[in-house]
Amino acid sequence: MVNRGVQRRLSRTVVPLVGLIFTGGLLQTATATTSVKAGAEAVPESRLSEEDRTFFESRVRPLLAKHCYACHSGKTKILQGGLRLDSRAALLKGGDTGPAIVPGEPDKSPLIEAVRFTRPGFQMPPAGKMREAEIATLVEWVRRGAPWPGDPAETKGTAPRPSGMTLEKGKQFWSLRPLRKSETPPVKLKGWGSRRIDTYLLARLEKDGLRPSPPADRRTLIRRASFDLTGLPPTPEEVEAFVADRRPDAYAALVDRLLASPHYGERWGRHWLDLVRYCDVPESWAQTEAQPWLYRDWVVDALNQDLPYDQFVKRQFAADLMRGTTPKDIAALGYLGLSPSYWKELKLAPDVIKTVVAEEWEERVHTITGSLLGLTVACARCHDHKFDPVSQKDYYGLAGVLANTRLVSRPLLPPDQAEAVMKSRKEVAALEAQAKQLQQMAGKEKSKATELKAKAATLQERVAEIKRTTPGFDAPTAYAVDDAALQVLPDGPDRTKLVYQEGSAWDVPLQLRGDPAKAGAVVPRQFLAVLSPGVPPRFTQGSGRLDFAEAVFREGAPLAARVMVNRVWRHHFGKGLVETPSNFGVQGDRPSHPELLDDLAARFIRAGWSLKWLHREILLSSAYRQVSAPPLDARVTRAQSLDPENRLLWRMNRLRLEVEAWRDGILRASGNLDLKLGGAPQELSAPQNVRRTLYGVVKRRELDDLLRLYDFPDPTTHSPARFPTTTPLQQLYVLNGAFIGRQAEALLARLRKEVPEDRDGQVRRAHHLLYGRPPSEVELKAARNFLAGDAVTPPNDETWRQYLEVLLARNEMMFLN
Repeated sequence: MVNRGVQRRLSRTVVPLVGLIFTGGLLQTATATTSVKAGAEAVPESRLSEEDRTFFESRVRPLLAKHCYACHSGKTKILQGGLRLDSRAALLKGGDTGPAIVPGEPDKSPLIEAVRFTRPGFQMPPAGKMREAEIATLVEWVRRGAPWPGDPAETKGTAPRPSGMTLEKGKQFWSLRPLRKSETPPVKLKGWGSRRIDTYLLARLEKDGLRPSPPADRRTLIRRASFDLTGLPPTPEEVEAFVADRRPDAYAALVDRLLASPHYGERWGRHWLDLVRYCDVPESWAQTEAQPWLYRDWVVDALNQDLPYDQFVKRQFAADLMRGTTPKDIAALGYLGLSPSYWKELKLAPDVIKTVVAEEWEERVHTITGSLLGLTVACARCHDHKFDPVSQKDYYGLAGVLANTRLVSRPLLPPDQAEAVMKSRKEVAALEAQAKQLQQMAGKEKSKATELKAKAATLQERVAEIKRTTPGFDAPTAYAVDDAALQVLPDGPDRTKLVYQEGSAWDVPLQLRGDPAKAGAVVPRQFLAVLSPGVPPRFTQGSGRLDFAEAVFREGAPLAARVMVNRVWRHHFGKGLVETPSNFGVQGDRPSHPELLDDLAARFIRAGWSLKWLHREILLSSAYRQVSAPPLDARVTRAQSLDPENRLLWRMNRLRLEVEAWRDGILRASGNLDLKLGGAPQELSAPQNVRRTLYGVVKRRELDDLLRLYDFPDPTTHSPARFPTTTPLQQLYVLNGAFIGRQAEALLARLRKEVPEDRDGQVRRAHHLLYGRPPSEVELKAARNFLAGDAVTPPNDETWRQYLEVLLARNEMMFLN
């Protein structure tokens, strides 16, 4: 419901103010998206989201193969019930009793009813009920509409088993080849481009008879660059200074200043945290004294220092094993140390716990290979990859690294000192537990109370002495990892124990159909075969963490560079050169400009893997500086017809801000934003929290309402990109939420302080603070009418507050031109 106060005020100035609100755009205009695809029609291959592809290949197909294909596939000798489950078309066609699924409606799907064991005589698989987590996976898949990537039977009703590429053919696939050197192509339009990027883009435009758009004005440009590089709007003073600066290198100097800002690391650190499923509050059973935010702050600081990307990644895998690192770099190990952990009920049999452990390996392989290499290697857990040149052997070669990597907490101290501190902390914990027990006994046994309390006091004195005499006892403690081989062993009938063997490493056996109870040949820890020129390099240093990271930037360097260049490009332009940022495989998107991608990736490597170099190269391009809404003429109309999605970048894309930049921009305009760097997180819903959104608490299993409303990624898994949605709840939050009301009040106080007793001046100042520009005559007139008051309702603080809430709610606060 719209705020009644706003509704009442609108009735006085309906035409001018409604025009002001909706011309600026109160309601977000991003296309709504949803993961539910009801209906029996197959979603076209080109429209399947990367999330749906990965979900099916890594979680659904292995379950079907494991539990169903023995009786319900094209390879079975006797097809049970006339039902095949090896294609979507076969599922919809069904067997003797009709269709097996109703896409989008799991509760109406016979397949789901069968695996739930809710009806006697209609229970599958016959060997016994699947685990609840497996059932939940199938339910979620059907709820999504049962997406089935690459189903070859949609038209013919048959389902031959798709086969992945051979290794030889895979090495010729566009993303898996070495970087190709190319000369910049010839172009007709002279004098437009300012970087090599522009020449490649212009040549592609001219091929289709298109031309680039005019450059954006300076107010638009500084706002665009400031949000892109720091996640913050420029101050009015910064805008006016840039507008007045007519030096030829004024824009380049602006970009350099923004890249040198400490807020650059905060902005781009959040992009990285999306990839590695960062959270401040992990699982409830993860009992540790470590502080997750130390990893977040390490990422921010490393990016601010422009730590080369290869070193940035290597330290996150093996800072404890590398030369030249410092104790503070131990926090980098949070990449692995903060991995989701799954509950292991040790009162269950070892085979059950081995399955839980295997699920953890799969999640980590998915995150690591998706974020660094843009490959869905986790799809090869149960079988060779159905489409990409990735084998089960490749998967278990990487899983072996994780099988020898233990999640630990570790003080940010030199190794010897850290070991002494951890030993002292264990002793203190034991002594405090004893003291607590004695205190409890003293309360129950009155006759011995004095004696028991004295013993407890002695223990507490010992605790104080240990803390006092142990250097670094209170040092910050980070989530980290070390090398230790995990063994899942029996501990009596239907019981399990977990044993970590330090100083040793083992290679894991391949699991037939992904089942830990069905071991195959042992697979050595090694790199992916398709990325290796010859025999894949073996990982021999402990767990192999450092070996793997080095291989990524040696054998895997071309792919790693392409993937990271594409991620940065996508954040700046709103669309990637490859639109599936974590899937550069067969089912992923093909690059719109392959030569440009290879050229930029090669130069990224030659620039020492400098991310700041990459940002500068993109922002200084003429393509980045184009307007997002060029004047409508025949040229633009033709461009819209030929390239409606703007993949060729004949204009700049209009971008919607992520929730962090939107909230931070509002706080900065109101004068409330606390720009302190780093430290412990705070609840975003707390009224007194005016820190950057990066420092809001992120819970793995329960997101804050604001984050959940505005498309924040799921912290339980790797997120390749954010997918914006538009929902009524977002508008209700803006119109009725306490946060917007508080910021409107703070902005009013700021206006009255900075421009006292000047209504028009206050309106102008508000527009400069919020949008970086003066109000138009239409906007100024609407404000005068709304704020003038009348005999019935004179102007007051409430009128001002409602007006400023409208300004805060406009699209111009959430979108970048």
